[in-house]
Amino acid sequence: MAGAGEKWRRGVSRLKRRPVWREAGFLANLPPWAGTAGALGFLGATALYGMVLGGYTEAVANALTAEAGFSIKAIQLSGQRETTEFEILEELEIPNGLSLLTFDVAAARERLERNPWVRTVSIQKFYPGTLKVSLSEREPYALWQRGKIVSIIDRDGNVITDEVKERYANLPLVVGHGTQKRAPEILSDLNAVPELRSRVRALVLIAERRWNLVLENNITVRLPEEGVEDALRYLVRLDQQKGLLSRDITAVDLRLKDRIVVKLAKDAKLNRGSVQPNLSVSRKGADT
Repeated sequence: MAGAGEKWRRGVSRLKRRPVWREAGFLANLPPWAGTAGALGFLGATALYGMVLGGYTEAVANALTAEAGFSIKAIQLSGQRETTEFEILEELEIPNGLSLLTFDVAAARERLERNPWVRTVSIQKFYPGTLKVSLSEREPYALWQRGKIVSIIDRDGNVITDEVKERYANLPLVVGHGTQKRAPEILSDLNAVPELRSRVRALVLIAERRWNLVLENNITVRLPEEGVEDALRYLVRLDQQKGLLSRDITAVDLRLKDRIVVKLAKDAKLNRGSVQPNLSVSRKGADT
């Protein structure tokens, strides 16, 4: 019985010692540089963690990739007409030595789209160091006046800017609240009659129902609610035949289907004869 107990104790002793010898064997087989690599890895992880906490990771990445040949060396711009190159470059915010890899496209696009002239922006990276910026701008369609404020608007009636420079003076002027959204309806009729279009100084919406035209010589043309283009064509023919819009008049009323009413200026004369301040001209039989 004593011999059996002794064998059992020896077996247990060998099992306890075995893991120690295995671990010792594993360490003994590691390459000589393993300790150095582990130390460097630990130091690198510690440094990276410190940069993340300190916010220096992006700066380091930018410096490394820029030095590797990825700094932005060329910027290609396209699509800009109203937006200046200076404005675009200012919003891109590209200092010397900025890496193309770390350049924030989304933030730059957001800054550029704050420009009232800019509709959409496309920014592309072409490695190793080229940035391509393409703009789609809003097109000036008309001037919109309400009170003392005059703005440039696009076709949809959106205000582009209140800074109206001299080069926009030839844009049609629509006057009154709500006219910015309805400008296309009157301009479509007016553009069909170019002989009159060039003489119009302003378009005024009356009671949100119909329009008045103010001509360059201050004559007011009162338009009907319907059949505007026909009324304008008839007015042009009457002017070509009779020189009506060159006479000493203040208003032409086209709201009636069968006649027009002309309001003369004080002491005005037509055909060298004195007339009443209001002259009614029949439109019956007119080819409209």
